[in-house]
Amino acid sequence: MKQIGIISDTHGYLDEAVFRHFETCDEIWHVGDFGDEQVVEKLSKFKPLRGVYGNIDGQAIRHRFPEKLRFFCEDIQVLMIHIGGYPGRYSSIAKEELNRTPVQLFLSGHSHILKILFDEKIKCLHINPGAAGKQGWHKLRTLVRLTIDGSIMRNCEVIELGKR
Repeated sequence: MKQIGIISDTHGYLDEAVFRHFETCDEIWHVGDFGDEQVVEKLSKFKPLRGVYGNIDGQAIRHRFPEKLRFFCEDIQVLMIHIGGYPGRYSSIAKEELNRTPVQLFLSGHSHILKILFDEKIKCLHINPGAAGKQGWHKLRTLVRLTIDGSIMRNCEVIELGKR
C-alpha cells in the first residue's frame, strides 16, 4: 500500500504546507510546471519524487524529467502528461498514449483546474490536482492525496492550500 501526494503547476512557488500535507505520503508525483530547480530539490529531498516537465520548465528540468511518464504503482498502471486534457477532451499525445496501452490512472496538469473524473469509456481514473503555485488564473491552490493498495485506488482527498 502506498500513499501518494499529487501536485502540479507550482511555477517556482512551494508552500511549506505541502510538506505537512504530504508527511504521510510514500511518494510525491509532480505533474509538470515545476518552475525552477529549487522546487525539484526540496521535494526530492523530502520524499521520492516522480514527475514530468511542463511547458514553462527550462532545460535543466527537461533533462531530469520526461514529457510523459508511464509506470506501475502497486498493480495500477499510471500515465502522467502535463498537457493531457481530460476525459472527452484529451490532448493528441494523451489520446495516442491512452489508446496504445490502457492505464488505470491518468494524471495531467496545465489547466490549473482541479478535476477528478472517471472515464467510463476507457475505465480510467483521471486526476488533475489543480495548481499549487501562485501564478495563473486559479483562485484556490490545491493538492491531491491518494492511496493505492494493490489494484485499488481509495481515499482520494482534495487539499486546499488557500487563495492564490
